[in-house]
Amino acid sequence: MTEVIHSRTDGGILEVTLDRPKANAIDLATSRQMGDVFQSFRDDAALRVCILRTAGEKFFSAGWDLKAAAAGDSVTADYGVGGFAGLQELRDLNKPVIAAVEGMCVGGGFELALSCDLILATAASSFALPEIRAGTLADAATIKLPKRIPYHVAMDLLLTGRWMDSAEAHRWGLVNEIFADADALYDRAWALARLLESGPPLVFAAIKEVAREAEAMKFQDILNKVTKMQLPTVDRLYNSEDGVEGFRAFAEKRDPVWRGR
Repeated sequence: MTEVIHSRTDGGILEVTLDRPKANAIDLATSRQMGDVFQSFRDDAALRVCILRTAGEKFFSAGWDLKAAAAGDSVTADYGVGGFAGLQELRDLNKPVIAAVEGMCVGGGFELALSCDLILATAASSFALPEIRAGTLADAATIKLPKRIPYHVAMDLLLTGRWMDSAEAHRWGLVNEIFADADALYDRAWALARLLESGPPLVFAAIKEVAREAEAMKFQDILNKVTKMQLPTVDRLYNSEDGVEGFRAFAEKRDPVWRGR
């Protein structure tokens, strides 16, 4: 099997690159490889943050590989431990993931970016959900997008399949930052990753779990779970060494040392 997922680590940072010319489309085998990589990232205590990028300038990702689908890859097939593209359904991924988007971010590629916690993009990047034109459903995006941006803007993208440039995506809050070129994009992705690498991993884990749970619960219900420490990551945080390190460091006028325990 050709390796189309390349990864490298630097300290607690993992950089994952999808490299599948010409459009970084994702077939069944690629999705499974991505799931294995992201599962390993989740389970490796030494890794704190992930940067997701793709090779080439034209496409971040064209999403689901329709040629592979026509050749037999079924939409109902087992796409691996994390579902499509390895991130969409990966349980308990309580570490930050940064998407560095260069080029066209289309369909399932857009859904992949939406599965990340932070999205950085070049000024020339663009986003679209063209599934409507193929008579199919952008399933994950249909669920996520109306929760991320105004309902009518989300419906416009879903119902028309139109393109959204990075400036508009930034205006609606889909993209955190825009950069003039790829060099600036990846420099910023690594700078941000290093900032997060130095942060408190148990707090990050709690933030991600609370945010996930809050999507499906009423405010008071999720607040009760948090304050009563009924979520695993919250309970672990407040019964950990890191849980008091921040207060100690403040009182001692020093930088905190986060140990993840």
